[in-house]
Amino acid sequence: MCGIVGVLGDHEVAPTLVEALKRLEYRGYDSAGIATVNNGVLDRRRAVGKLVNLSDLLVHEPLPGKSGIGHTRWATHGAPSVNNAHPHRAGAVAVVHNGIVENYRELRAELAELGISFATETDTETVALMTERYMREGLGPVEAAFRTLDKLEGAFALAFLFDGEEDLIVAARKGSPLAIGHGDGEMYVGSDAIALAPLTDRITYLEEGDRAIVTRKGVEISDANGQRANRQMRRIKLDSARVDKGGFKHFMAKEIAEQPTVIAEAIRSYLPTGSDKVQLPGEGVDFASVDRLTMVACGTAYYACLTAKYWFEQLARLPVEVDIASEFRYREPPIPARTLALFVSQSGETADTLAALRYCRDKAERIVSVVNVPESSIARESDLMLPIHAGVEVGVASTKAFTCQLSVLLMLALKAACDRGTLTSDQIADHAAALRGLPSTLNAALDQNDTIRSAAQKLSEARDVLFLGRGLMFPLALEGALKLKEISYIHAEAYASGELKHGPIALIDQQMPVVVMAPRDALFDKTVSNMQEVMARKGKVMLISDSKGLAEARDGVWSTIQMPHVHPSLTPILYAVPAQLLAYHTAVAKGTDVDQPRNLAKSVTVE
Repeated sequence: MCGIVGVLGDHEVAPTLVEALKRLEYRGYDSAGIATVNNGVLDRRRAVGKLVNLSDLLVHEPLPGKSGIGHTRWATHGAPSVNNAHPHRAGAVAVVHNGIVENYRELRAELAELGISFATETDTETVALMTERYMREGLGPVEAAFRTLDKLEGAFALAFLFDGEEDLIVAARKGSPLAIGHGDGEMYVGSDAIALAPLTDRITYLEEGDRAIVTRKGVEISDANGQRANRQMRRIKLDSARVDKGGFKHFMAKEIAEQPTVIAEAIRSYLPTGSDKVQLPGEGVDFASVDRLTMVACGTAYYACLTAKYWFEQLARLPVEVDIASEFRYREPPIPARTLALFVSQSGETADTLAALRYCRDKAERIVSVVNVPESSIARESDLMLPIHAGVEVGVASTKAFTCQLSVLLMLALKAACDRGTLTSDQIADHAAALRGLPSTLNAALDQNDTIRSAAQKLSEARDVLFLGRGLMFPLALEGALKLKEISYIHAEAYASGELKHGPIALIDQQMPVVVMAPRDALFDKTVSNMQEVMARKGKVMLISDSKGLAEARDGVWSTIQMPHVHPSLTPILYAVPAQLLAYHTAVAKGTDVDQPRNLAKSVTVE
């Protein structure tokens, strides 16, 4: 989940590398480093912790050169330390790596037999040492790098820089994403287009197994079979300003506030003005020919799928299976005929989700992805890609991507209902009208920010928190607990409200806050009964509901948060806002790192 960058430039590259790494720091922030070639001499600088530590080091120990590579690390092998930080160097070669070399133990044993010693605990060091070995045996830099790549097993994106070579970067991709940027007399390498956005809008994405020889004149790419490959150069529309905080204290706060705008864009994309019918890009999907839907994702995207299961089954009467990608890929479940496989990922590069997609490729009737990055691996390997239009999301804890995923999945469920004839035209029109009014309802929810901040102040004193919800609110309870865990480090669990009496109620005492998500819907009375069970045992209930719900059930409640009334199908999207703000303000009150919580990274590109 590390971020890598490379530049062959006309000017000093250290500042450019650091700026690009800032845009990749969401991928990891355990340590960072850069290496350059200056007057033929390879050198590097590395620092532990956030990127600012590397920036400070470079002030005191500048690193000149017009060719360089950089890395920001999320630790896999070896603790965060200067010694384990990238770039790794062995003699005349420096390497940066995103991924895991699965056979590094065998490679280390092979190198040890040759008397080659190791200086780090990382798997990446074996790549540098093996390449240096082949160079000492007489191979040139490119041949040595390629010979090393032949020996690697696992997932990786790699960039090599060589002593004495000021116009060469060797890059390779297997499992982990990597992009080549084209400039005017300059060339770039990056884990994604975000890193390269200020430098170029001309991007070539490497395909699985590709190897690239990058010089200032361009790039020569060979495929997994060693054959010359012509990969399309694309112009990427990426507003680099959207990677800035825009006056907010944290990216997460900005991205929460952007939700009405980005969701409006998503709705316009699938519900054109003047029509109540959902329109999909390309050839779309005919759900009348689908008997079963399999949905696969990880983390927050998995909770979006759990929510969508209710929509597809209730609105379209379509049976749905939802699976965590890391379990699905190894369980190898049977895929019946007429099954549509749907994969959800913010980055479109999630390693487990991509592996699950590849498992389904020759088994499912069709593969559809819901992603935020149209040029991502999952998008490119799908039969149909449905963009969520969330824009760049930098905060590690997903907010606007989650609600945009929900919005697109709801519209997809409405399309399924239309195709299968399970809703009348009037019912479809009712849902469409509600969706178009959703952005203004979200703005009303955001107006409760001060109330939620006060509630979060109370929550910040807790060691453990429970979340409860029924029906569509159960996945939202799961998401609310996850958000709180991610950024405040408070232990939080979520349960379907009806499960409370089957075990979790044993945890209730006067110290235990219980967040109850309960719009005034058909299940409200059932949820209130469970809430009363909590209060009877002196549990502290924080009730999130609409005005009708609060009027009926606020007596004896510890804290309340009022949401606007909304169409019942839209409650998960609306109630995501207080869940996000509650976690955000709790984390701020505790003084944790909101945008870059410990041990986490944004794009999970390793298994």
